[in-house]
Amino acid sequence: MNIKFRFLIIFCLLCLQAFSQQMGAQANYKLVSGGDWVKAKNYYLLTLFEQNSAVKNLLKNDAELRQLAQVKHNAVKLSLTECKDALCLPGKQKFTVDEIQKVSNRLKALYQPGNALGNLVKMHLIPSGMYIKYNNEPPVDLLIKAWEQDANYVNYTIGVYAEGNKPNYPQVDSISYDVKRKGYINLMYDCATDVSESAKNDLLFFTPSLNAALLYLEINERRNAGFYEPMATTANKLAVDRVSKIKWASYPYSHILVPGAGPDNLTTPLSGEGMLRCKAAARQYFAGKAPFVVVSGGSVHPYKTKYNEAAEMKRYMVNMLRVPESVIIIEPHARHTTTNIRNDVRLIFRYGMPMDKPGLIVTNKSQNDGITNMDKRCLKELGYVPYKLSKRLSETALEFYPVITSLQIDADEPMDP
Repeated sequence: MNIKFRFLIIFCLLCLQAFSQQMGAQANYKLVSGGDWVKAKNYYLLTLFEQNSAVKNLLKNDAELRQLAQVKHNAVKLSLTECKDALCLPGKQKFTVDEIQKVSNRLKALYQPGNALGNLVKMHLIPSGMYIKYNNEPPVDLLIKAWEQDANYVNYTIGVYAEGNKPNYPQVDSISYDVKRKGYINLMYDCATDVSESAKNDLLFFTPSLNAALLYLEINERRNAGFYEPMATTANKLAVDRVSKIKWASYPYSHILVPGAGPDNLTTPLSGEGMLRCKAAARQYFAGKAPFVVVSGGSVHPYKTKYNEAAEMKRYMVNMLRVPESVIIIEPHARHTTTNIRNDVRLIFRYGMPMDKPGLIVTNKSQNDGITNMDKRCLKELGYVPYKLSKRLSETALEFYPVITSLQIDADEPMDP
């Protein structure tokens, strides 16, 4: 296959992708955080249910949902006297299969194209892209699927960070407590008390369960999804302000992506490998390859580290390599190579950078080797591949095209959904 034909195929695939999905997701859409980015990034529909007054009133005033809310509140309160073991308490806070189905049925019955729920889908769910894999569904089905996703992943969070279920990556993401310890029931009892008290005057059916999930992330020191947010107006503001001024035709790439490499101890801020990747990226930047450098990596290695890979890489590039701060965009949440790329795509889309222009991954040989064979892992962990690979320029440099499906919430990774 010659090079021109290969690029034609890539171009056609990107056009098809843009036609089918990007027509719904909007780069200028502003996410509604409600002051809690952990909640919004993990459970966006539930956040909208709370923050949109018209929808909130519709849900509160529905007789069946009010009854369901009361039943759930009572179950959490009764668990304080009825539960005799630690795991019984968080179990009562999770949504049951029957509850999830009842809510789905009510949302379907309440939905109308022009009412509060209809407007929520049209003005928020579709343009946000947070549930983009459902964007081709009828609007009411998109709403139902978004609800069922949020409900199931509230349960997932409670399961991992209260019940001690195994997360996808136990070495870095597991619970902070020994659930088999005799005294663990005391912590769960106190958490159940807090959940009951915080929700007792709330008439929304999902509040106890949602509050429980967020509480367990907090006591496990796992609120990583909210780190540095809102980045566009804080940590990344200098770079974001430059985006509209860039003459994109002057550069072969929209940006340079540098995946992080965590150190192997709790006292080292930036690993040697991370430094080398930054140095390679700086060379590409100073050679005029792209107007921006995205440094990507969360607080991952080792377990419960307080250092953030992206923040430390930015500091190193600015202070040691003399890359201008206005050039560097931090992506401080990714915990794996798959999400280095996925989160990068999210940022360049939301910051208004061109999606039809390739990016350049700069890292070491072994990681780029892995990326060139990472499709199956992406499909297994994310349900899609967040990029389309192009040319391997060298052992350390690899061209790629962003894929808009990257906007989809991946809520079985609550530290980086």
